[in-house]
Amino acid sequence: MAWDFSTEPEFEQKLEWMRTFVRDEIYPLETLDLDEATFRRLTDPLREEVKKQGLWAAHLDPELGGQGFGQVKLGLMHEILGSSIFAPTIFGNQAPDSGNAELIAIGATDEQKQQWLWPLLEGKLRSAFSMTEPETAGSDPTLLKTRAVRDGDEWVINGHKWFTSNGSSADFLVLMAITNPDVHPYQGASMIIVPVDTPGVDIVRDVPTMAEPDTEFGRYGNHSEIYYRDVRVPYENLIGNEGDGFVLAQKRLGPGRIHHCMRWLGQSKRAFDMLCERALSRYAFGSTLAEKQTVQNWIADSAAEMQAARLLTLHAAWKMDQEGSSKARVEIAMIKYFGATVLYNVIDRAIQIHGALGYSTDLPLEAMYRHARAARLYDGADEVHKVTVARQILKSYEPHDMPSEHIPTRREAAKQKFAAMLDQATANA
Repeated sequence: MAWDFSTEPEFEQKLEWMRTFVRDEIYPLETLDLDEATFRRLTDPLREEVKKQGLWAAHLDPELGGQGFGQVKLGLMHEILGSSIFAPTIFGNQAPDSGNAELIAIGATDEQKQQWLWPLLEGKLRSAFSMTEPETAGSDPTLLKTRAVRDGDEWVINGHKWFTSNGSSADFLVLMAITNPDVHPYQGASMIIVPVDTPGVDIVRDVPTMAEPDTEFGRYGNHSEIYYRDVRVPYENLIGNEGDGFVLAQKRLGPGRIHHCMRWLGQSKRAFDMLCERALSRYAFGSTLAEKQTVQNWIADSAAEMQAARLLTLHAAWKMDQEGSSKARVEIAMIKYFGATVLYNVIDRAIQIHGALGYSTDLPLEAMYRHARAARLYDGADEVHKVTVARQILKSYEPHDMPSEHIPTRREAAKQKFAAMLDQATANA
């Protein structure tokens, strides 16, 4: 089967514009301590420029205001956007809003689109995705305990969630809850839209993390702990049909994992550039660091690992474009854990070569390192994705009492296969 990751020359021009735009216009914002209002004032003109280039919310279908790009094109875009934490927001495809918009678009009624989707796409509303629970294993959503029970024309919701990204700064939550506990777990969960100002929604706190140990409640990008206590929302806030929760989640998570992995490559490349620059600049023990074999190994290993991760991810994106996310399940799982490891390794080497400077906040590496650790956890822990890959691969194999490559057994089979010719050869000897 031929694999083709190529794009037309016109799109490559768009990518080159993005590289320059992100480097020259977005990187400088990282050095400033901005409140949200000031950040919006500085970035609104940048968003308008992105829209003029036809690159705003490119992950969405044209009828939703996007470009309808396939996953290969989106992957190449996210590789560039991933180099800066602010770039996805300025291009209109920041998580979790981008995934929630796709999810709502899949299963939304016309009324839901008017009330939630269009304002979300226009940046007038913000959303959060509320699935993970502190009492159950986040990597096994079949264990969810949060319940939504129908009572007439309403849902009554009770449960405890945490790591709801942007929960404290969102206008509405996309909640995953059990609506039918009597069927198979994969058929008993549903997605429901919950406005944050609904009585009974208690946003307890923003959870401090390794990436953000000093949280400021309500800051964009935080991860909230939320209690749902007898929360009542209209039955019409159901996304799609009852029991569609897992189907919708997979449609949301498949492309999202590809975008994650390509963004990680953008981060990796930025750390790699710093590593190489330092190697050529720093002199110690009689030569530059670039002349030390260990540093050369770091550079070579990093380059190979990033290229492998890039090709794996583009192949997964290509397969999703060609055959759909369900057919690319193994490829998506593989890039999730492999890409996360590459990200972590490259940043770690870049810190090491910078020594104390890399460990300090005078470089972006320490923040990149803290954020990178989460990559091996969210959207499913590495170990869970490895189980998926192994199980799917093993389906194409069969057990044997004696190894199929056992030479004595194969020798006897070969003697039987070629018996006539062997007898003739012996007779003629």
